Amino acid sequence: MQKSKNAFTMVELVFVIVILGILAAVAIPRLSATRTDAEITKGRADIASIRSAIVTERQSRIIAGQTGWIANGTGADQMDEGGLFGGVLMYPETNIVANGSWSAVAGSGTYQFRIQNTNTQFTYDDTDGTFTCTAGSNFCDDLVN
Repeated sequence: MQKSKNAFTMVELVFVIVILGILAAVAIPRLSATRTDAEITKGRADIASIRSAIVTERQSRIIAGQTGWIANGTGADQMDEGGLFGGVLMYPETNIVANGSWSAVAGSGTYQFRIQNTNTQFTYDDTDGTFTCTAGSNFCDDLVN
């Protein structure tokens, strides 16, 4: 009687390891590209929300008899009340320097959105209510178009 051995041969194990290595080499670059795409998509959604909220706040002010746009600053009834964009957004952004997040120069109307460790700068102008990409990286076009 022959004994049956339940084991893999060395050739089979090497073959499986090679296949896993090839799959990993293909998948890892795709995952990093997907992360960047997700950060850009989040930034686009945030920018659209901020711009819409600025206009909505302006309309509320006109109904109340005030003609100006919401002011830059961090105090009551200002752009960054209670957190970034808290004067216009129901849920303000956290001021943090991290990929996919917003940071600001306090009260200046200058904001930065970070993608791939690169800051893209936005400016809020309280004289005409514009929130525009002004400088910083190649991501301006990706974020606003």
